[in-house]
Amino acid sequence: MVSGNNHAETTDTSAQAASDNPDNAIDPDTQKASAYSWYVLGVLVLLYVLNFIDRNIIAILAEDIKKDMGLDDSQIGFLYGTAFGVFYALFGIPLGKLADSWHRVRLMTIGLTIWSAFTALSGFARNFATLSVARIGVGVGEATASPSAYSIISDYFPKRLRATALAIYSSGIYLGGGFSLFVGGKISSEWNSAFPVDPPLGLVGWQAAFVIVGLPGLLLALWLVTLREPLRGQSDGILSPPVERPFAGFFAEMLAVIPPFTLLGAARQGADGLRLNLIGLVGIALIALFLFLALGDWEQWLALGIGYYAIWSWALQLRQKDRPTFALIWGSPAFICTILGYGAVAFSSYAVTLNAPIYAIRELGISQAQAGLWIGGPGALGGFLGITIGGRVADALKQTYCTGRLWVVIFGVVAPVIPLIIAFTTTNIILFYILNFLMSLFASSALGAAAATTQDLVLPRMRGVATATFFLATTLVGLSLGPYMVGKVSDMSGSLTTGVLSLLAVAPIGLVLLIIAVRQLAQAEESVMQRAIAAGEPAQ
Repeated sequence: MVSGNNHAETTDTSAQAASDNPDNAIDPDTQKASAYSWYVLGVLVLLYVLNFIDRNIIAILAEDIKKDMGLDDSQIGFLYGTAFGVFYALFGIPLGKLADSWHRVRLMTIGLTIWSAFTALSGFARNFATLSVARIGVGVGEATASPSAYSIISDYFPKRLRATALAIYSSGIYLGGGFSLFVGGKISSEWNSAFPVDPPLGLVGWQAAFVIVGLPGLLLALWLVTLREPLRGQSDGILSPPVERPFAGFFAEMLAVIPPFTLLGAARQGADGLRLNLIGLVGIALIALFLFLALGDWEQWLALGIGYYAIWSWALQLRQKDRPTFALIWGSPAFICTILGYGAVAFSSYAVTLNAPIYAIRELGISQAQAGLWIGGPGALGGFLGITIGGRVADALKQTYCTGRLWVVIFGVVAPVIPLIIAFTTTNIILFYILNFLMSLFASSALGAAAATTQDLVLPRMRGVATATFFLATTLVGLSLGPYMVGKVSDMSGSLTTGVLSLLAVAPIGLVLLIIAVRQLAQAEESVMQRAIAAGEPAQ
């Protein structure tokens, strides 16, 4: 059990540290975030907007890329989702660990520089392989952002405002995703009109769009690096001491998730550890082989196989090296069902985000620029409103009901279903625009609530790893499978409508998982410290 005197001592220390650093502090009396906290949040929103511009711009450029490179819908789904998502998730684990032990602002600055450079380099790709490599680079760079940002926001904002702050940060998904369609379509169309023959550097419109949107990130990095690093754990009154060797844990996690070094790490755990690792390796390899033989697309199943095996290896080593963190994340049904339940939202959302402009251009006959404006703009507005209102509602419900936030996530699973069915079967372009807005509004409401729930289920020192684990669901479940599945069903059926409607099979699965989480949440939240101590965490 935690001593009440010790807890009071920690809280007093936090309050004193806060008063010594007024620009950084949460007011210890009113539990209000400072003006500087809101300033930091504003900068992080800009970072996330750029993150999703660079990530999502391929959606509006997909038809041109497909034509120039001779690709099919499943390959576009791979480029948009799997090539990016697997390595985003994989590197998010060691980078999440580094976010828990090193200077988070510096880490984000380095990552921003890397992903912006690879976005620009995407413009010089000449084939499927080189564009895949560039997308992997974008994924690795972007893996630094959210583990660091979630941790910083959780330190700058008190618990009662956490879902709101995380929802505002996460609005960058929809602002960036929507703006990417507008700016990508505009740049590509204008470039092709201005340079119909012999374009500068031999770049066609879609290539120029990648280069132009990649460059601003290098300027934002100069601003980002000026942010102040907050005291870790200050908002909870549980200050975490500095880590003496922050990169040791990072490199250990790299060895834990990067094959074939994973086998060396497993061997250090003894015969049982190596045996479990090999069981996972063989089982995942056989599943990947079966899926390749059944569906083709070897690159999809190789990448996913690497990703899932890496996660298996990492989880086994986490259990060995940090049992308290393993117990609160992988050993918690509430945590796992929350992230997988939200994964159902991400599965459909990413697939719709990619395919909405493709459907409008291919099936409804509008131009690339029109699709960027009328899908991107309302989609961004719907996402911003949904995630902001959803965060506020989630925080309000949490004050009354322990499970209040999870009911907002459930709404995000169920509410978009009817708009999706009508949108991708209509031939009325105005109705399609309206329904696209509603799908964005409803689905986006779930993210802040899900993210805040995962942060509440772990200790402050574990937030970076918890965030990385949360994003495993949004990437290896949502991003890496949703867009590909729609593309594959579209290729096999010859109908993009059929491909998108196949998403309906996922909603019941997400609903069941979230109901399980609702039933588990109260006990899980109340016992966080006790379960951590039982697993070996020193008493605070």
